[in-house]
Amino acid sequence: MARRWKTLATAGALVAGLLTVVPASAVQSAPIPKLAWHACDNAPGYECATAKVPLDYDNPRGAKISLAVSRIKATDPKRRIGSLFLNPGGPGGSGVQFLQSVGQSLYSDEVRARFDLVSFDPRGVAGSTPLTCFKTQDQADAATAPFPFPVTPAEEKTWLGFDRAYAKSCKKYAGPIIDHMSTADVVRDMDVLRQAVGDKKLTYAGYSYGTYIGSVYANMFPDKVRALIIDGVIDPVSDATGRGLEWVRKPVDARLESEQGAYQELQEFLRLCDLGGSNCAFSAGNPKARYDALAAKLRKHPLTLPDGEVVTYADMVSQTLGALYSAGDFPALAEYLQGLATASASKVKAARTALAAPAYEQGAEGFYGVWCTDSLNPASASYWVTAARAADKKWPYFGRAWNWEASICANWPGHDADRYLGPFTKRSANPVLVIGNRYDPATRYEDAVSTSKILGSARLLSVSGWGHTSLFSSSCADSKASAYLLTGALPAKGTVCKPDEVPFAQPATRSAKAQPAYQFRPPTR
Repeated sequence: MARRWKTLATAGALVAGLLTVVPASAVQSAPIPKLAWHACDNAPGYECATAKVPLDYDNPRGAKISLAVSRIKATDPKRRIGSLFLNPGGPGGSGVQFLQSVGQSLYSDEVRARFDLVSFDPRGVAGSTPLTCFKTQDQADAATAPFPFPVTPAEEKTWLGFDRAYAKSCKKYAGPIIDHMSTADVVRDMDVLRQAVGDKKLTYAGYSYGTYIGSVYANMFPDKVRALIIDGVIDPVSDATGRGLEWVRKPVDARLESEQGAYQELQEFLRLCDLGGSNCAFSAGNPKARYDALAAKLRKHPLTLPDGEVVTYADMVSQTLGALYSAGDFPALAEYLQGLATASASKVKAARTALAAPAYEQGAEGFYGVWCTDSLNPASASYWVTAARAADKKWPYFGRAWNWEASICANWPGHDADRYLGPFTKRSANPVLVIGNRYDPATRYEDAVSTSKILGSARLLSVSGWGHTSLFSSSCADSKASAYLLTGALPAKGTVCKPDEVPFAQPATRSAKAQPAYQFRPPTR
């Protein structure tokens, strides 16, 4: 017992020592890049530029990296307020791809009239200086786990072996950027870009992991916040360290409990399917009982379809999780499940095609590079085994899917000495607007509630809808967000917005509004 308390005391001292960051003066002394805007290739109406920023803000005039930046200019430049910076999440998501996919549909005509919309690929990702863990693209393509997540002890062993090999390759090939991938450095980059576009304060909207960027910015540069939206929220304390010494035994994904949101949304999907009757392809009988029975059957024995394709329990759960990201995908998910239930290869293939989303560029390496660097985690991979099993008992199906997502963090070779671990309670110059969907499979609603209380000044806007983030699903939420961006006006305390559509209330259609071109889904390694 004495030895345990000594270990915990040492761990506490470690956290206290790590709660230091590069001072703002270091960012202020970094040269402001000159952005030479030009027409983007294959993206009419958008402009592109490259920004040179410090690799290490401890040495702001030292080695540089490149950031890919894009913008679409305000449609009414005479009334222009400034720039609205955007981040789609991930980590590992391309801000440039996101902007060029949905920039002409975001929020309202008035917002697009009065703001340049700006985004960038974070360091290590896509068009920016990349974090690469392999010598050739063929090697990178081959570095794919043999299943979506491990279910049996034998698969757990295989998965951990894959993690070790992947981390070893990263250590060999990544180069110095692997030690400068934290969100704190992304935030410093964004503050330099804010100055490059001439804005005195930052206007920002971040989604999913982009909410962590927003929370960190609001605490590293609280006096520079003009308006800041975080939508689909990660609790910043859970992400960075957890409460107290929680991180000593509990990995970051176990602390975030995304599986709770995913399981609760699955129950909503099944409830709505039941109510929808013939509008839902999986509605015959009791949808919940049918899903549970199908999962149990696949867990015992994979399904071989007539065309020879083998579908495992992990395949079904992983496909379900991806489809829960958008209520617009609910009809296709129902078709997929009905295809499995009836062993129809054609239905399974058609539904999977409808559910397919473009993968993140540089997704896996960018995801690990940030996720493992940002947070404190246990020292042994055995804690991921324990956490995943416990989570799956508490919140079936998705406990393993979420908790194995970042098990590589136990072996990750990168470390950013300038990461930000808190505090997250600083009062920003203007309040933050926190938006949470009631049923979100990736960032549970409870995190939006807790974050609105953690941040020094914030207002919670709830949406009684389904899917990951409120974007493109609620005109009410969009209008509240637009008013805030334009004037700083916050919605009244306790405001709850309704979604525009209720799944299965009408015959199955794929809503263009609820299904934007850019998908918020986790990277697949």
